[in-house]
Amino acid sequence: MEAAESSLEGSTYELMIPSLAKSGRLDAAMKLFQEMKSRRYRPSYNVFASLVDSMGKAGRLDTSMKVYMELPVHGLRPSATMFVSLIESFVKAGKLETGIRLWDDMKKAGFRPNFGLYTLIIESHAKSGKLDIAMSAFTDMEKAGFLPTPSTYSCLLEMHAASGQVDAAMKLYNSMTNAGLKPGLSTCTALLTLLANKKLVDVAAKILLEMKSMGFSVDVSASDVLMVYIKDGSVDLALRWLQFMGSSGIRTNNFIIRQLFESCMKNGLYESAKPLLETYVNSAAKVDLILYTSILAYMVRCQEEQQERQLMAILSATRHKAHDFMCGLFTGPEQRKQPVLSFVREFFHGIDYELEEGAARYFVNVLLNYLVLMGQINRARCVWKVAYENKLFPKAIVFDQHIAWSLDVRNLSVGAALIAVVHTLHRFRKRMLYYGVIPRRIKLVTGPTLKIVVAQMLSSVESPFEVSKVVLRAPGDSVMQWFKKPIVQQFLLNEIPSRADILMHKLNILFPSSAPEIRSLSPPKPLMSGKSF
Repeated sequence: MEAAESSLEGSTYELMIPSLAKSGRLDAAMKLFQEMKSRRYRPSYNVFASLVDSMGKAGRLDTSMKVYMELPVHGLRPSATMFVSLIESFVKAGKLETGIRLWDDMKKAGFRPNFGLYTLIIESHAKSGKLDIAMSAFTDMEKAGFLPTPSTYSCLLEMHAASGQVDAAMKLYNSMTNAGLKPGLSTCTALLTLLANKKLVDVAAKILLEMKSMGFSVDVSASDVLMVYIKDGSVDLALRWLQFMGSSGIRTNNFIIRQLFESCMKNGLYESAKPLLETYVNSAAKVDLILYTSILAYMVRCQEEQQERQLMAILSATRHKAHDFMCGLFTGPEQRKQPVLSFVREFFHGIDYELEEGAARYFVNVLLNYLVLMGQINRARCVWKVAYENKLFPKAIVFDQHIAWSLDVRNLSVGAALIAVVHTLHRFRKRMLYYGVIPRRIKLVTGPTLKIVVAQMLSSVESPFEVSKVVLRAPGDSVMQWFKKPIVQQFLLNEIPSRADILMHKLNILFPSSAPEIRSLSPPKPLMSGKSF
């Protein structure tokens, strides 16, 4: 026709443009649309509708909107169908502001949105965090007589829960259940988490029981709420929630029981902690050496007799072999039927060092704190000797032939450091006096935390060690002369003087290694090169 210079009639344009648009040939359709207007043919509503719809669905939103804006110029008004098509195209493309503007235009034009359009507007705005607009549309939807789907309820409820709006979330939940709709597990879980975070225990319990009546398995959801309270440090609420779980026949797992037990211990709630530990042990869970040691660490810090009795009962409830060892350590040789050193060696021989080396090191640090505070110096020296024999502190004692001998106590607790210093100096003394080997210098590497404690202890017997930032050092000859003094021999063999002055008043500051929350189970890095003995 073009070759024959034959022009199209208006009716032909009316036929071709919608056909081309619907078949996806949008550029051709737009070319004919512009040509039709230039030849002063007036496009019908059908032409506009086909272009608006096809352009919108193809994502060419600017073109779709441009065609829509030309309607009034040609004396035409958009229909409800065109509004729906436009709104859906813009909303699905994330252009919510334009979508809601068209939504308002649609209602002003006297058209009533359909069920699908309400659902789209509500859910898209809710998921984008525009909850005010979503709730306004939701209210209009209910007034229009439409019953929102479970998906719409769930979307609104979960987004309100995520934003921490308890009242709105509960209102939606009640509206949903009153309408006979069943919330999904994810919706109930979101609401439950919100209530837990807001510490609304009674309301959370009500929701959980309703979940159970709906047929959901609620053990995991209930345990999640329990963990919320534990992590938040709300131990009283956690204990209250656990009691509710037990009375409702809802179980939790041993990991969470242990977490709650440790939280009770940290907060000094020993009466509540003991039943938790008994539940843990009776459910076939095994108390490991780390857990036992963390309880012993509280004994080290304890200053009240009643709490000591409670802690001793908790230690006994662990049924750990370390407790039998502890009890045996404080009995006499007649009851043990073997010397204390042999008894200690037997216990440490039974430790699987491939699996428990870090735990054993932690145990030794805390145990030596306890023994020093109890004045059990001989027993403490036996424990240190055996721990060193079993290479729990392989880099602690190092010597470089005749040049330097050193002891590194930076990775030890206060009690362990004091025992290690006395015991190692005793060994240095024997080596120097009996074999005549005198190094140029002797160093005690303490670090800043232990420097003052070790220096105070040695100053009581006029030691030649000079104090620097992190090291106590002395020439070998000076140490040799010091070792010859009778008071030094007695000191190294028998007792740590001024125990109360050195330790008791600085208990909380100077016992960092015994605190469970600070404990480190990683082996200490090699600090000095050389051969250990």
